[in-house]
Amino acid sequence: MKQSIERSNLEKDDIRTAVRDAGHGGLLLSDAALEQSLQTAMVGRNASDPVWVFGYGSLIWNPLMRFAERRLAKVRGYHRGFYLWSKINRGSPENPGLVLALDRGGSCGGVAYRLHPEHVTEEFKLLWRREMLAAAYLARWVDAHTDSGVVRALTFVIDRKTAGYTGRMSDEDIVTTALGAHGHYGSCADYLLATASSLEQHGISDQRMRRLARLLLARRHRHD
Repeated sequence: MKQSIERSNLEKDDIRTAVRDAGHGGLLLSDAALEQSLQTAMVGRNASDPVWVFGYGSLIWNPLMRFAERRLAKVRGYHRGFYLWSKINRGSPENPGLVLALDRGGSCGGVAYRLHPEHVTEEFKLLWRREMLAAAYLARWVDAHTDSGVVRALTFVIDRKTAGYTGRMSDEDIVTTALGAHGHYGSCADYLLATASSLEQHGISDQRMRRLARLLLARRHRHD
């Protein structure tokens, strides 16, 4: 599947520039707020420990990070779901799409990436440009359980106070939204399917993602 966002887009800050050029700069975190969020997250880690990032959506199939090691991992206390309206990444202000977020309860399987120590600052800067376009996620350090032990990893959870928080939506509503939305990172439908496919390829069980993918493909087939 052709990726709609590449590392060079983040290095040049192309997405934030494109959003501003489209007249939607008000949706973005300011440069100062973005930097403050990043610095706050960095304070929350032990500087002597390896730095890991836990991915549960597009970071699995399109990480864009330079990493030293990758492991399958599970985080407890949070689960994956389409809990965030997307007016930039996978939708527009006129036709919002949906993206995944971690919300309270349950557990979530994904992939943990260990960053090269000398590249942590640069990689986090690019990660923030990718994930923290708007004030919707909260960066959190969590215990990620791997076959080789527990690692402390940074991940992004939904801020339930944000206007973009969807609450729990039905499968039908998620699929209907996904089929009609497209943003700066590509289509919402492709995002859903790529995530479901990557979970299957990695042997990560997520029955709802599998169900959503089947429903979306069936809806597409009926309209072909």
